[in-house]
Amino acid sequence: MQAKDAIKILVVDDRQDNLMSIESILEKENYRIIKANSGRAALKVLLREYDFSLILMDVQMPDMNGFETAELIYQRDKLKNIPIIFITAHNEDEAIFKGYKVGAVDFIYKPINPELLRVKVGLFVELYRKTHSLIEQEKNLLHTNASLQREIEEREASEQKVRELNSQLTQSNAYLKAVNEELDRFAFVASHDLQEPLRKIRVFSDMLLQKRADPEEVHRHVQKITNAAARMQQLVNDLLRFSRHSVQGGDFVQVDLNEVVKDAMSELEMQIQQTGAVVQIDRLPVLLAIPTLMQQVFYNLLSNALKFRKKDIAPDISVRCEQVDAPDAQANGNTLFYNIYVKDNGIGFDHQYLEDIFMVFKRLHSYHEIEGSGIGLSICKKIMEQHHGFITATSEVNKGATFVIGIPGKIAKPDVIPA
Repeated sequence: MQAKDAIKILVVDDRQDNLMSIESILEKENYRIIKANSGRAALKVLLREYDFSLILMDVQMPDMNGFETAELIYQRDKLKNIPIIFITAHNEDEAIFKGYKVGAVDFIYKPINPELLRVKVGLFVELYRKTHSLIEQEKNLLHTNASLQREIEEREASEQKVRELNSQLTQSNAYLKAVNEELDRFAFVASHDLQEPLRKIRVFSDMLLQKRADPEEVHRHVQKITNAAARMQQLVNDLLRFSRHSVQGGDFVQVDLNEVVKDAMSELEMQIQQTGAVVQIDRLPVLLAIPTLMQQVFYNLLSNALKFRKKDIAPDISVRCEQVDAPDAQANGNTLFYNIYVKDNGIGFDHQYLEDIFMVFKRLHSYHEIEGSGIGLSICKKIMEQHHGFITATSEVNKGATFVIGIPGKIAKPDVIPA
């Protein structure tokens, strides 16, 4: 399954207008949409075809509801790996629990948000494709392992040959384990970290539905919803970028980092207010960079400073900059180089884990202790490498942390750094 137009999605709903609406929302994505107007009709389709990447299914349908249909679908081995997203107008905990119990991967609530539908479909289609890719790799590896074992049994010519073949077998098993672990981490991030912006969207949507806010408050709520949706889109992009082993952000342009940090602070306005944080920002340079990616770097670093704060102590965060000589590895013909320091008074970390914190999906705390995906700092590292710079940190446990961004100043004004 290489081309996007080969992706098949089964949409199940007893109302024709809902089927047409979903098809219209997804039509630009070049998916092949198969429609069924009941649970029984969906089962008939799945008797003939089982190569669907995703099933979107309404919960409330006559004769056979969505949960009952899902149970029957997952009884067949060929269908049990197809993700199902339920579409419902109800969000009671009991119904949600029942949906996940029968195998659902997510819920979408009516009225359907088109952008949210496209994002979720794209994410789970990508997860489905990666799952099938790993299944094929597993089959190939099992076949390779079997071939190696047969060769060991058939060839007893030399002990050296046996050792080499056993080494290959061990490496194959280790690779398979590593691939499966990466998929598990990927699925964990997809199912948990996307909930944060979704919660914000639901909270502010509920406020709007109560119709108690004045126009100014309505505008603020809508802005918060927009920001949360944008944040969710960014998380999805992060996951997809890492799945493709690349970071793609746009063209290098002249960027005022003061505006970049201001935008990042705006996204974190609620967290700053809730924690009572004090953020001090010195004058930052103007240089050649990719604006969206640099905003993500500062967002991640400021967000971490707020997230990894001490209990009952308001975060104290400072951002300062100094011009330095370019390290040999980052010089690349540039004599102008900046170190930007983001310092906090949080819980810090043991310096022995410095390399670990920049590894993708690597976490020093459990998800239940401190929420997060373990992807933010690894994204920062990739972004800084793309900018021919670096990122590192210094810290001690319970003594805060200081993150250092090193970046070439390819285009800069001489007066943007205070004397």
